[in-house]
Amino acid sequence: MERFALEKGEGDSLQFFSDRVRIEGRSLWSRNALKGVSLRGERLKREGRKEWRQWNPRTSKIAAGLLKSKQESLLPESGGTCLYLGSGHGTTISHLHDHVCGAKNHLGGTIIAVDISPRCIRDVIRLSSSRPGILPVLADCRDLESVSPFLNSKVPWIFQDVSQSNQVELFIKTCERFLSNGGTALLSLKSASERESSGAFAHAENTLTEAGFTLVERIDLAGWEEKHMLFHVVK
Repeated sequence: MERFALEKGEGDSLQFFSDRVRIEGRSLWSRNALKGVSLRGERLKREGRKEWRQWNPRTSKIAAGLLKSKQESLLPESGGTCLYLGSGHGTTISHLHDHVCGAKNHLGGTIIAVDISPRCIRDVIRLSSSRPGILPVLADCRDLESVSPFLNSKVPWIFQDVSQSNQVELFIKTCERFLSNGGTALLSLKSASERESSGAFAHAENTLTEAGFTLVERIDLAGWEEKHMLFHVVK
């Protein structure tokens, strides 16, 4: 991924993760692939021919992680293939689409969005109709056989946000099955979802390293998501 420099002007400092995602002061923005459309009432801002859409860290674990860590390596490559487990209603998916696919998917990216909830997948289907490159999949993330038909090969980027027990073990199995060598994976872990919540984060770190993953960063999302940790690993 091409690195963009930190710029300072008269107003807030700008940090560009790519030409499509940036931090401005304390706010995160993605370059809107569907100009004039605000998905959840988020702010839009025009700069010449470009339009930026504010990415809310209170409704997106990835946004919170980017603002906390300021590491561009959290993001997938533009034009790449992503597997997103636990898509919800598609808010974060839409911002990833801004970065990975762009307007009319001119970047050629793919986001495979998996969720067990028919209501959530209906929302993602509606989203995909105006944002090509998003592939909605109604499936149980724990059943990897139901996900595999939608992947032609292993992928370089995986995100898992599934609020259930044994999240770490599911994450490891998913990465072993679908993550390419050298690929990046993000686990959003809610301690309250684990049987032993008090030691959930330490257990997760030990289990991931014992499974052979390199732990790049452990990001505490406190302030936006309480008792949530984002684990950034490389296979």
